[in-house]
Amino acid sequence: MSSDKATSAMEESLRDDEATLEDIKASPEELALLEEMIKAGVLHGRKHSFTNPKMNKYVIATRKGIDVIDLEATNEMLERAGNYLKILVDSKRPILVVGTRAETRDLVEKFADSFAFPKVTGRWLGGTLTNYPTIWKRIEYMKKLRADKLSGALEKYTKKERLMLTNELARLNNLFSGIETMSVKPAAMIVIDANLHKHAVHEANLLEIPVIALINTDTNPDKITYPIPCNFTGRSSLEFILTKLSSKLRSA
Repeated sequence: MSSDKATSAMEESLRDDEATLEDIKASPEELALLEEMIKAGVLHGRKHSFTNPKMNKYVIATRKGIDVIDLEATNEMLERAGNYLKILVDSKRPILVVGTRAETRDLVEKFADSFAFPKVTGRWLGGTLTNYPTIWKRIEYMKKLRADKLSGALEKYTKKERLMLTNELARLNNLFSGIETMSVKPAAMIVIDANLHKHAVHEANLLEIPVIALINTDTNPDKITYPIPCNFTGRSSLEFILTKLSSKLRSA
C-alpha cells in the first residue's frame, strides 16, 4: 500500500468517525506528532484478512481491506516502552537489538551502535540466548582467530589452511560480531518484527527476558512485554520509531 493511499485511508477513517485531527482532544504538540506519524507511514497495517484478533484494539479502521493502525495507541505504547528502556540504559543494563531485514538493516545497526547495544542484524542462530555458553565458546574462538590473524600467527599454516581459517573467521564474524560484547544475559530485547524473529522471541520468553517489539496487525501481542503497533517495513516509519526511542533514551 502506497504512503499516499495509506494517508488517505487514515484521513477517510477520521472523517467517517466524524473526527479530524482538529477534532481530536489533544494538545497542539500531540496533534503535530500525529501528523508527523501519518507522513512517516506509521499507520500502515496489514490486510484485514491477516489481522490477529488480539490486535483489533490497535486498529482504528479498515479501508479497502487494509487495516489502519491507531496512532494514539502507537504513541502511548512507544512512550511506555521508551520509559522502561530508559531505566535499563540509566542503570547500564545490556539490551539486545534484533532486526535482520536487509532493507532496513542499516537503520537497526545505526540505532544499536549509537548506544553500544549488542545486536543481531544477520541470521538469528538458534540457541543464541538459551544455549549461550556454547555460543560464547564460538565467540572466544572467533576472537582468537582474529588475534592470530593480526599477529601473524596464522603464517605457520599452509596457504590452503590459512584460506580455510580466514573463511571461517569471516563466517564467525557474520554470525557473532554483533554480540561479542554480550557477556551476560540481556536485561531486555528489542525486536523489529516479532513474526520474522519468532524464534528469538521464543528464546527470550523461555528465559523471561522482557521483549520490546515493533509489531503490525498480523502479530499475536501476547508474547510481547511491550508491543509497539506500527508499520516497521517502511524506512521512514521505522526511522521515526527508532528516532523517538533514541530521543527518549538520551533524555535527562
